Amino acid sequence: MTGTGGPEVLVPRAMPTPRPGVGELTIRTEAIPVLYPEIALRSGAFPLAAEPPLIFGFQAVGIVAETGPEVDAALVGRRVAVATAGFGSYAEYVRAPAVSATPVPEELSAAEAAAVLMSGSVAVTLLDAAACTGTETVLVEAAATGVGAALTELAARRGIRVLATAGGPAKAERARALGAAEVFDHRDPEWTARLRDHLGDTTIDVVFDSIGGATATALLDVLTPLSGRMLGYGFLSGAPAQVTAADLIARGLTFIGCAGPRWLAVVDANRGRALALAANGELDPLVESVLPLERADEAHRPVEGRAPLGKIVLRPVTS
Repeated sequence: MTGTGGPEVLVPRAMPTPRPGVGELTIRTEAIPVLYPEIALRSGAFPLAAEPPLIFGFQAVGIVAETGPEVDAALVGRRVAVATAGFGSYAEYVRAPAVSATPVPEELSAAEAAAVLMSGSVAVTLLDAAACTGTETVLVEAAATGVGAALTELAARRGIRVLATAGGPAKAERARALGAAEVFDHRDPEWTARLRDHLGDTTIDVVFDSIGGATATALLDVLTPLSGRMLGYGFLSGAPAQVTAADLIARGLTFIGCAGPRWLAVVDANRGRALALAANGELDPLVESVLPLERADEAHRPVEGRAPLGKIVLRPVTS
């Protein structure tokens, strides 16, 4: 990454193979997921952990090539998923903390593991935080892709009734295929009113809010009084949920903020569960395409436009 800006700032460069330090390992990379939060970092909307130029990327899947001091050498040759300290995964060889290494089940390909790693682990953590019993009605926003897709599929498999939002007919169809009982187009300014009409006298027990902004406030009146909860984990609208303590107190509702270091630590701990669910066939990795690593700029363009229905994965030509 030569600087902040459009996808063109991602360019192929030859760099030395990284050597692992204390508590680290190096993998020969097989698959790298293109993640939506990376778009905000590349564009400059969010701050980077280091100044460019740098090797971009958060996560990768590959075979352990070398271990550093204080790391079990028996890991060499095993396929693992790793998370970097904020950059460094868009490469043929990736150095990462050994504690981030999660074994990949044999049933999964490297691309499948890369595709499900972040969305699956976040979805599992959200469902745990929501404390669903299987009898609830929930609303999943942006349910056709990423975390929303994983949430929809996992919740539906648990017998939870899922209402969903999606942007356009193709994504609405995907959300239904994943288990949504009803889908509302969140591009329609009146979609929350259409949801209220659909519900009639019934309510929603849980809202998984990835849109944020004023939409979140509009949904408070359809949440079940006293037990309804909203889990805020994104702001696709450009702003967090505009919900105040007074809004919640007046309705007896709960807002759970799903962010910050402790939240992310729980997400990290759930990577293995996400991979196991995918290996067991309970969670579809939804790989849309696999592109060569040197075409990372090309891979970023559709993700930035929120066009893909599945995950785009990068693969070094040497893998």
